Amino acid sequence: MKSVQQRLSALREAMKKHGVDAFVIPSADPHLSEYLPEHWQARRDFSGFTGSAGTLVVTADKAGVWTDSRYWEQAGQQLAPNGIELQKMGVDAPYTEWLAQNLPEGAVVGAPADMFALSGERGLKQALAAKNIRLEYPETLLDEVWDDRPALPTPEIYVHHPDYVSETAAEKLARIRAAMKEQGADAHLVSSLDDIAWITNLRGDDVPFNPVFLSHLFISQDKAVLFTDAGRLKAESAEALKAASFEVLPYAQAADYLAGVKGALLIDPNKTAVGTLRRLPEDVRLIEAIHPSTFFKSVKSDADIAHIRNTMAEDGAALCGFFAEFEQILADGGELSELDIDGMLYKHRSQRPGFISPSFDTIAGYNANAALPHYSATPENNSKIKGDGMLLIDSGGQYWGGTTDITRVVPVGNPSAAMKRDYTLVLKAHISLAETIFPENIKGPMIDAICRKSLWQAQCDYGHGTGHGVGYFLNVHEGPQSIAVAAVPQPHHAMQSGMLTSNEPGLYRPGKWGIRIESLVINRPVENPEETEFGKFLYFETVTLCPIDTRLIDTKLMTGSEIEWLNQYHAEVRRRLEPLTEGAAKAWLIERTEPLAR
Repeated sequence: MKSVQQRLSALREAMKKHGVDAFVIPSADPHLSEYLPEHWQARRDFSGFTGSAGTLVVTADKAGVWTDSRYWEQAGQQLAPNGIELQKMGVDAPYTEWLAQNLPEGAVVGAPADMFALSGERGLKQALAAKNIRLEYPETLLDEVWDDRPALPTPEIYVHHPDYVSETAAEKLARIRAAMKEQGADAHLVSSLDDIAWITNLRGDDVPFNPVFLSHLFISQDKAVLFTDAGRLKAESAEALKAASFEVLPYAQAADYLAGVKGALLIDPNKTAVGTLRRLPEDVRLIEAIHPSTFFKSVKSDADIAHIRNTMAEDGAALCGFFAEFEQILADGGELSELDIDGMLYKHRSQRPGFISPSFDTIAGYNANAALPHYSATPENNSKIKGDGMLLIDSGGQYWGGTTDITRVVPVGNPSAAMKRDYTLVLKAHISLAETIFPENIKGPMIDAICRKSLWQAQCDYGHGTGHGVGYFLNVHEGPQSIAVAAVPQPHHAMQSGMLTSNEPGLYRPGKWGIRIESLVINRPVENPEETEFGKFLYFETVTLCPIDTRLIDTKLMTGSEIEWLNQYHAEVRRRLEPLTEGAAKAWLIERTEPLAR
């Protein structure tokens, strides 16, 4: 395998050959996915930075990676040996402005067309226009220097188990076509993989942890064409597509097929690559909006919610077994490292009914490592879990009946009073959001501050968002809703009944420790409302079922109502999980759900 320096040297030679002064490599694929198949991990391979988000920019004598605060420490460590500068998003100038500032008049910027969103193209062109800098897409440049590029994935495409599907693909198409008609669209292109998996009721294994498959989907009022490799479809998958009147064409033919489109085409410019639209006729009118299916799949049906509740119970039972084993090993003087946690979690989850796979790469950070929100232990860089401190574990599972995502922090040895103070502040923030009642359709970013109140009063904060949507046996990160103080409230952020969202405040002290408490919550209508003249109100039903460790709580900082909320939550956790556990797991559950006295 080539070194990063060798890759960069080859890239610069190819740039010179193609007349390109700067080359941009985003973290993206033709579907603008958050998590990528190996075939599109160019930013990682050409920079050495392994985080999930970032943009690499290379010129003849400079290189930088732009990434967000989750990865600043990690990126700084991984980029420095390769002579690549870390550019902090939100602090340093965006890469678009950096290019405009550092390139001469009339320069040429290159990028891979299959990794560049239509919206990204427009933003970059606007930034470069003042200096007449051109944006081009040299088709072969990247492949010329990425000679060990991984092949496209080929796992089988399978049917989401019918027992867990509450709406047929034909019914979903009908809803989408109705939405297209309302927007005046003759046709609709869907490239986002989670939308396509949801619409078709099919699943795949092309992306680690996300049960999706490479595809594009074209929908008109009388056609539905799925672009994917038909040879990958299991027999029952092909039959299901035929029953819902889908036509199947090869994955590579999507762009050519669009050459025949007429009228108005509905697309999401943030989820459609420039390369996919390269043959679209110029007279086609683009209607740009979030996919209707993105809204539809974010609102889980009552049947879906029932399955999600059962899935959370199974996941919670698995965690009881894990934590019981974890604590027993430490109590017996055994040795554990951060690397051991993922395998132990998998062992317990894989024993539960309906389990398919982890939903993301487990984050297990002890003390200082936990201060990196997206820390990933490696054989070369990990800590032993010993001494005094706190261990943060962020993990999740994919089940036929839902997707889980949970973070818990547990004590090791004798944590300090300062650790307990910080933990309690985060717990207070978590409870603040968990017990919030809010108007239906309020924009998610507007309620973020409710969660941060206790932290802000203590003059503390955290850099990431408070909540992201979660799929239904789909991606662990799902839109359109978002609870994030940094996000500008938009119409698509409206909170609706049935949405599944995370509640995950944190507090991170670099070089010391990190804390995050995360549970998933479902928006539910307030039962027996006292008022009706002000419209409908929603509340959060916490569906994650796992004890929140009380050994780290400084009860002097807690109010009576906060303690009451925690005791009621633990009573529900015990009620739901006790029938699913036995032996050491049940004993651990009972001990960890004992009521907290003030």
